[in-house]
Amino acid sequence: MTERELTSPVSLTLENGRLNPDAIGFARTPLVRTGGIDGRRSWGRNKRWEYWNVITPTHIVALTVSSLDYAAVHEVWVFERATQRTWGSSATVLPARDVDLPGTLGDGAALARTKDLAIAVTPGARSWRLFAEIPRASFDITVRRSPDHECLAVVVPWSTRRFQYTVKDVALPAHGTIAIEGVTHQVPEGSWAVLDHGRGRWPYDVVWNWGAGSGVSGGRTIGIQVGGRWTDGTGSTENGVVIDGILHKISEPVTWDYDLSRPLEPWRVHGGGLDAVLTPFYDKQSRMNLGVLSSRTDQCFGVWSGEFDGVRFDGIEGFAEDVHNRW
Repeated sequence: MTERELTSPVSLTLENGRLNPDAIGFARTPLVRTGGIDGRRSWGRNKRWEYWNVITPTHIVALTVSSLDYAAVHEVWVFERATQRTWGSSATVLPARDVDLPGTLGDGAALARTKDLAIAVTPGARSWRLFAEIPRASFDITVRRSPDHECLAVVVPWSTRRFQYTVKDVALPAHGTIAIEGVTHQVPEGSWAVLDHGRGRWPYDVVWNWGAGSGVSGGRTIGIQVGGRWTDGTGSTENGVVIDGILHKISEPVTWDYDLSRPLEPWRVHGGGLDAVLTPFYDKQSRMNLGVLSSRTDQCFGVWSGEFDGVRFDGIEGFAEDVHNRW
């Protein structure tokens, strides 16, 4: 299977709000303009979000800012690796309010505020600042992004009315601070960030797999980005490996082997020259059911090892997840 590579800026949508066929493909930089996903067309099906995850030697933190038109769904999560203690706050705001998301990635800050949660994601010339605050915990982290570092940006076309643009950016160095119950912890060298940026119009009931990892192995910086199920039958995949900042696109579906009844057993992902195994140490389970709006997530954090086209790697920290959303 061959995917078209996008090499110049293009709008995700046409003037009538439907998918622009010229946007279908993948890119190594965030070339796709997404201002047409603004809630004024196909109200209730627009999905806009920013998810960031940072893994440090001592902690894991994550934030989500999102708008689903009829609801805003946000989360801040802090995990202490030595003790497996967690601090977190999530909010589902009906209808969506007190949330601001830029039309296109990098065009402005992503902001969210509720009673027990505040998030600000601010782009810079070659960096992102991630600030989040909840009761008893906060973090202020800067993510550095080299101008020649490649990401995986891909348009997934279910139909002309239902489609998704995602940017998965892995192996981004991070530094800053994490504060927990009055104690400040440094985010040192060897900490890595992952971005999941999304703009699109989704079907109501969706399942997916996503896996990501970042680190240094054998003197090379490795970023793993794999997905599954939600792209089936579209001709697009969100699979690739970033080696020393260069994206090696995998344009065929990969196979996921795991047992969700035993999520802390190894997860294997293979195909397209990749054979990788995640050995988990923690399962972050999330459950939410508001009737018409529901979600279930098992996000297993662990260590990736394996091989891609003759390049072996191990000690690459990251996660793999199984998600089912009705939204």
